[in-house]
This record gives sequence, structure tokens and C-alpha cells, in this order.
Amino acid sequence: MKVEQTDFYINQLHYCIRSANNEDAQELSEVRVQIDGETENMDREQGEGYIDEQGFKRIIAEDLQAEKNLFLVAETNGKIIGFSRCEGNKLKRSLHKIEFGICVLREYWGFGIGRNLLQQSIQWADSNGIIKMELNVIETNEKAISLYEKNGFEVEGVLKKDKRLSDGNFYNTIVMGRLNQNN
Repeated sequence: MKVEQTDFYINQLHYCIRSANNEDAQELSEVRVQIDGETENMDREQGEGYIDEQGFKRIIAEDLQAEKNLFLVAETNGKIIGFSRCEGNKLKRSLHKIEFGICVLREYWGFGIGRNLLQQSIQWADSNGIIKMELNVIETNEKAISLYEKNGFEVEGVLKKDKRLSDGNFYNTIVMGRLNQNN
């Protein structure tokens, strides 16, 4: 599905959030690899689960057609600095919910980009009859957990020792969900 572009000006940074399009595919591939290398908050290490330009073109095309999918990018000065994705399910028992994920280049942390991608996704989900949004977040990502809680997400469970990070230790994954109060 596609949404209208929204502009933001925070801490002297002007950026917009808009629906992804085919022209974004190559840059999305590069940004995703970069983000995976900048933080251990993601599921992947740098280069794992690589999606090339054609792969992103397929995802974008599918998301633009699907009623329960939304792929957003955050952009400043023609450069993608983050993105988020809501992915619905085609199984009848799960048609009411979507999975949500978000990532932002480290250089742009602190400009409200993650918060605005999340809020745009929540607004879209609520206005399109999505009853539940769900996500996974590693326990060490306290800023993200706080952001999600401030936006109505609740902890629904814990996947114990779910991820092994570079320090060799295992960490829990927090399963969070948000119910649309209008449904």
C-alpha cells in the first residue's frame, strides 16, 4: 500500500517519510547492509540475509499491491537514512495482524526518525483496520523498548537466550504487541 509523503524538521535536519518505490531498491540494499554492521540490535550481522536490488524491487512491488503491507523510507537530501516495513499475513487466522520492523542509520539516531516511522505505521495500521501490530526487539535495545511502550506496545513474551551477540553471550528477545483500540 502507498501513503502520502510527510515532512519533518527536527534538530535542524529536514527529512521526509514516504512509501518506498522501485528507484529506492539499490540504495535500500546498501543501507540495510550498512545498518546491520552498525548495531547488534538487528537480527542479522552485516551481509547476512543479503537482499539485492532485484530482491528489493520484488518486495516493494508486492508491498504496493498488498492491502496489509506498508514499506516506508526516511529520506534527507535524496539519501535514504532509514526504513520500516509492515507485513501482513495471507492466512485467514492471521489476517487481522501485521509484523513491524524498523531501522535507521546510526548517524541519524536522535532525530525522531524511528519514532516518526513507527507513528506513521501505527496511523496507517489503525486507519486500515489492522487490529494488531507485533514486533521483536532484543532486550539490550532499551531505547526502542521504551519508544514502543510509549506508543502502546506491551510485552507479550520473552524468547530466552534467543540471540548470541559478538561478546559471546546470549540475550533474550522481547515479543511486543499493540492492539488497535478502535477495533
